[in-house]
Amino acid sequence: FSSKNKLLFPVFFFFSLKVNKHKPWIETTYHGIVTENDDKVLLDPPLIALDKDAPLRYAESFEVTLTKEGEICGFRIHGQNVPFEAVVLDKSTGEGVIRTKDKLDCELQKEHTFTIQAYDCGEGPDGSNMKKSHKATVHIQVNDVNEYSPVFKEKSYKATVIEGKKYDSILKVEAVDADCSFQFSQICSYEIVTPDVPFSVDKDGNIKNTEKLNYSKEHMYKLTVTAYDCGKNRASEDVLVKISIKPTCKPSWQGFNKRIEYEPGTGSLALFPSMHLETCEEPITSIQASIMLETNHIGKGCDRDTYSEKSLHKLCGASAGTVELLPAPSNSVNWTVGLPTDNGHDSDQVFEFNGTQAIKVPEGVVSTTLKEPFTISVWMRHGPGSREKETILCNSDKTEMNRHHYSLYVHNCRLVLLLRQEPTESENYKPAEFHWKLDQVCDKEWHHYVLNIEFPAVTLFVDGATFEPFLVTEDYPLHASKIETQLTIGACWQGGSARMTQYFRGNLAGLMIRSGKLENKKVIDCLYTCKEGLDVQLPEEVASSVKVEFNPNQSSLSLEGDDIESFEKVMQHISYLNSRQFPTPGIRHLRISTTVKCFNEETCISVSDSEGYVMVLQPEEPKISLSGIDHFARGAAEFESTEGVTLFPELRIVSTITREVEVEAEAEAEAEDDPTVQETVVSEEIMHNLDTCEVTVVGDELNGDHESLEVDLAQIQQRALEMSSSNVGMVITGVNTMANYEQVLHLIRYRNWHTEALFDRKFKLVCSELNGRYISNEFKVEVNVIHTANPMDHANNAMVQPQFINQVQHASVDLSGHNLANTHQASVVPSAATVVIVVCVSFLVFMIILGVFRIRAAHQRTMRDQENGKENEMDWDDSALTITVNPMETYEDQHSSEEEGDEEEEESEDGEEEDDITSAESDSSEDEGGEQEDQQGSSRQQQLEWDDSTY
Repeated sequence: FSSKNKLLFPVFFFFSLKVNKHKPWIETTYHGIVTENDDKVLLDPPLIALDKDAPLRYAESFEVTLTKEGEICGFRIHGQNVPFEAVVLDKSTGEGVIRTKDKLDCELQKEHTFTIQAYDCGEGPDGSNMKKSHKATVHIQVNDVNEYSPVFKEKSYKATVIEGKKYDSILKVEAVDADCSFQFSQICSYEIVTPDVPFSVDKDGNIKNTEKLNYSKEHMYKLTVTAYDCGKNRASEDVLVKISIKPTCKPSWQGFNKRIEYEPGTGSLALFPSMHLETCEEPITSIQASIMLETNHIGKGCDRDTYSEKSLHKLCGASAGTVELLPAPSNSVNWTVGLPTDNGHDSDQVFEFNGTQAIKVPEGVVSTTLKEPFTISVWMRHGPGSREKETILCNSDKTEMNRHHYSLYVHNCRLVLLLRQEPTESENYKPAEFHWKLDQVCDKEWHHYVLNIEFPAVTLFVDGATFEPFLVTEDYPLHASKIETQLTIGACWQGGSARMTQYFRGNLAGLMIRSGKLENKKVIDCLYTCKEGLDVQLPEEVASSVKVEFNPNQSSLSLEGDDIESFEKVMQHISYLNSRQFPTPGIRHLRISTTVKCFNEETCISVSDSEGYVMVLQPEEPKISLSGIDHFARGAAEFESTEGVTLFPELRIVSTITREVEVEAEAEAEAEDDPTVQETVVSEEIMHNLDTCEVTVVGDELNGDHESLEVDLAQIQQRALEMSSSNVGMVITGVNTMANYEQVLHLIRYRNWHTEALFDRKFKLVCSELNGRYISNEFKVEVNVIHTANPMDHANNAMVQPQFINQVQHASVDLSGHNLANTHQASVVPSAATVVIVVCVSFLVFMIILGVFRIRAAHQRTMRDQENGKENEMDWDDSALTITVNPMETYEDQHSSEEEGDEEEEESEDGEEEDDITSAESDSSEDEGGEQEDQQGSSRQQQLEWDDSTY
């Protein structure tokens, strides 16, 4: 071989002798990272397989590349369901890569572990004697992608909190994220979406209140909350959070209405039908409760009948002899006119004394020296005042001296009765002043005071309870004197200086003096008892387990028991009752005070007071109507008789109330099925009492010398009524039924024994109930006086009759309502001249009388028009009136001219027309007159003239 060939030969020989002696080599452990949305795995260290059989990378001969020993042909992954594959990038260098076969899901598996093995290409062209490396472990972590949003574990959240507390955590909301990584699967923050709510939420989902919650302001809050993961993804759906506010568990009475409406006339009304006691689960051993009905602002401390004090005394059974010193002002009783009052409508007649006002009681109202025993009673409201004496009632010297005979006054919240004895033979000291120290005198509330005086003993009742004087001072009896005394109210009269002193400041009502007898306890309790109050009907099963006590006027009651269930049943049966037919409307406050005892006194609960009120609705106001004959006439003789003329013979008293009633009315169209509701006004007659009826003269006052109003006093007393009269009218007082008042009013008569100048008299009647709270209409009556002819004039005319006899049968004329003489005989024989004179005088008298009646008829017609077309109810009674036929009518028929006959006929017809107007039953009279005219001829009409035989 040449040298060149020699050089090549060894190489060739080497090539032919090369064998695959070594295994590929790889690292023992690999760590890789792959992202969910990527297929390439980043390994540490990189995947490289080495083989010692591989030629040097930097050999000079290119033949190295021609051999395949030492090349890496591939990598083999061992494991089940490994989602990876290994790929050789460069066989000669052994570099490879691991990549995913499918898309990875970190949420399913975020780490993969498997083994990998490298293998070379073997020997020769067929790759025989292939060598494998050892197995290396590969750990691959799947990196997360923030593909999921937070989701709350619950669809909604609820919580209940107690008002008035601040919580560190009310509830916790929790959201989760399906991402597998810590970063994207963690919830980094929560947020309350609802604006302006007093709540906050922290990063862990704890919700708390930022201020104290108030149940009265809001019962429930609704919040919308969202969540964010650490990749700033917001929750796919926000969650609703409901937080209910529960009132603080305060032990109290629950389950009753604060406002309770009471309709008058419905009897008793249950106040707490569903009441129960909330004890907040605290065991209780006993319970006490008091229920107060506040009525101090109603009338004189509560709702009572507002009749006059005198009427109330009678209703309570007090005997006669009671004198009312503060009556309601009227025409007959007027000494209280100047005092301010509350009008006496919805409440009692109350008089106010402001420290500058006082009244003098007229003489004769109370006897100068009271007969022992006697009683003084009064309603008084008085507050803390000055240190000076404040006189309620005083009887002192009228002139010259300043001696106080007896007085009742207030001094430094003490009630003092001064009672000086009249002169006696013995000049010893005797009890003179009685002092009572009472809280009631200055508490600005109404109280009822009754003093029973039977010298030397004096007993005081305040609101029905007895009090004994704490101090009694003595003094000498008064010296003998002829000085008259003056009784005053609201101050004391100083006779020496002629002025008032010791003025009273406060309110007084019902001041009464009863001489000769003491008031008994039953009457005193009746006067003080309220017409409204609390009541309870105890169920039989709890009557023995709960103790119930009332105060005297039933404005409060107390309960005591040890079983809550029984106690609650009694509370549920407590009711309000107002027995007045027309109660005073308005609010009555209720207060329940409760005290409990527990097994553990340290943790025992305290029950707060409960308050409400009863609203007494306005009663239906009655309309009192007086009706009857309002215009009539009577003869003068009836007015002058001892019986007089009855003013209200057919009087009727009716009272009605008007109320609205809902009535269902069917629609006009048949197709309409729904009825419509309409309000219809219905008038309903009711029965109730009256306490006053007053008859007043309209016009001039009564002249006691010749006229008066009279009534049968026996009938008045029989009905327990009283009558007082004056020159302006008559007043009947007393609580009684409308029927009894009707009967008494039917008996009132008017007398006048000098009727010559009297033509008419007018009267007015008004009745009232409850001291003027409800007043009737004014019923006015007009009565006319019919004057009859003087009988002496008729006698004089008869003396000059003609001397011839001509008997004439006179026509009988019937006038309804009149007692007339049917016939009148005349037997005379006159001369011609005498006949003419008599005829002329008779005709003149006839014309005068006719003119008077025409004027009166016109006046009466005008009055009827003013009375709105009322039927004429004038009832003429002229029993002393006589109508006769002209005794010379035959003579005139023969001698009078035709013109005179026509003229008289016209005058007669005018007279008949006036009779038609003035007679209440002129139709019947006209018919009878027509029949007589048919029988006797029309020429008889003008021959009638008035017979003045009794004039």
